[in-house]
Amino acid sequence: MSGNDASTAPDGVPGRFEGDAVLVTGSTRGIGEGIARRFAREGASVVVTGRTEADGETTVADIEDAGGDATFVRADMRDPEDIAALVEATAEEYGGIDVLVNNAGVETNTGAAEASMDDWNFVLETDFRAYWLCAKHARDHMDEGAIVNVSSNHARLTMPEMFPYNAVKAGIDGMTRAMALDFGPSVRVNTVNPGWVAIDRTTDEMDPEYREYLESIHPVGRLGSPEDVAGTVAFLASDDAAFVTGASLLVDGGRTAVMQDDQLPDYRARREEDAN
Repeated sequence: MSGNDASTAPDGVPGRFEGDAVLVTGSTRGIGEGIARRFAREGASVVVTGRTEADGETTVADIEDAGGDATFVRADMRDPEDIAALVEATAEEYGGIDVLVNNAGVETNTGAAEASMDDWNFVLETDFRAYWLCAKHARDHMDEGAIVNVSSNHARLTMPEMFPYNAVKAGIDGMTRAMALDFGPSVRVNTVNPGWVAIDRTTDEMDPEYREYLESIHPVGRLGSPEDVAGTVAFLASDDAAFVTGASLLVDGGRTAVMQDDQLPDYRARREEDAN
């Protein structure tokens, strides 16, 4: 697949996770679903989880139809008892946990001055506390393995009215470093920081002209896909990343390399004109 072609999902490395049990939170749709499918294609037994049973069962059925192994366990990441039960169910089903991917997340369109306690609790409990609790419980069932926390490029650069989402995403990077120290050497912990990823929630009502503009300010010339994130997560969970822990890896098509948005498309247009 070329750098500008996101139309097909890469198959990954056949058998790379054969015999491994992988728990992916927030995996009934979007990025999490893409991550679950990637691990299943690479031979893992995957636990799909979320709040909506119908969506979860559909994801499991699709994975099984493609020849993979998956199980759905319903859980609300805001409920500590649900989290503990989810981890126990995973360990009981597969005899342990080899990889945990903390992915479930929510956001509010609020600024630091306007955010309410409800906004704060909604995001902190789902995007931060749940990551810690999942990792804390999963660690008890991991002789060795990897934890990958899905954060965001908002941990580095952000926009107005993204609080407390942006603060929490920065916190996840810090939590990853703490876990890497506390869970090592047998369990590695890393973060993936996605940028603009084209999923239903982000693109359903997007004006085509605006999408074209967004693509133009990415050095790779397109938005990301769940498969882009899934491939990076699989790498960090694999033995290919055996010497990587405590790291935060940007998967944003180069967005954070751009200082002024208007410069890149104008520069690209001038280059094309000169080439002709």
